[in-house]
Amino acid sequence: MLVLLFNSGIKVYAQEVPTDSTTTRNLKFKYQALIIPSVLIGYGVAGLESKALQSYNSEVRDEISEHIDERMTLDDFTQYAPFLSVYGLNALGIKGKNNLRDRTLILATSYLIMGATVNSIKSMTTELRPDGSSANSFPSGHTATAFMGAEFLRQEYKQVSVWYGITGYAVAAGTGLFRVYNDRHWLTDVAAGAGIGILSTKIAYWVNPLMTKLLFKRQNNLSSGAIVYPYYNGEQAGVGFSLNF
Repeated sequence: MLVLLFNSGIKVYAQEVPTDSTTTRNLKFKYQALIIPSVLIGYGVAGLESKALQSYNSEVRDEISEHIDERMTLDDFTQYAPFLSVYGLNALGIKGKNNLRDRTLILATSYLIMGATVNSIKSMTTELRPDGSSANSFPSGHTATAFMGAEFLRQEYKQVSVWYGITGYAVAAGTGLFRVYNDRHWLTDVAAGAGIGILSTKIAYWVNPLMTKLLFKRQNNLSSGAIVYPYYNGEQAGVGFSLNF
């Protein structure tokens, strides 16, 4: 916002007034944040061709199958638990990093990136599921959703307590294990899904200032237009002219 001040001496002062809008923040990108999701995705991708990893997938599946009495469908629900927890905690009065609008935009961006990535890769790889039900096993969408939510929960509440993030990631890991337990995914599917989920949320936070600027430019600033008002600082009097754009 630019403010022009005209004093009684016909002098003009120009003052740039800072705003507290999130659109003024720079995009914060840390390459170190790519390490864990990259390793997970890389491990999963390697499993598509590596005979050793495919053999290990089968060993894990066989070991789990020996101890299964009944399949469980908890993963259909736990995949959503981490990101829903953010809204639950806010409803209880435990405030996170962002307000309702900003965190919802971040979540929507994360979900869009994650969903588009997972579905695109599924259509390209056509990996057969362990139970033979379909050829869209790689990567695990349930796991991607869970880890996307876990990173979302961690980001929103890491300044409140580290345990929120730990709990979210524990639930996400459990979701991935249940996908293997229920014979719906290979271990490498789960690893790749976890990496995609984490990375999707990190990207959403990195681009959020830009997304906010594009979608909520008018709301992040005072109402656009011009205002004329009297000006007096104790020594000088004049007229102030404020222009928002």
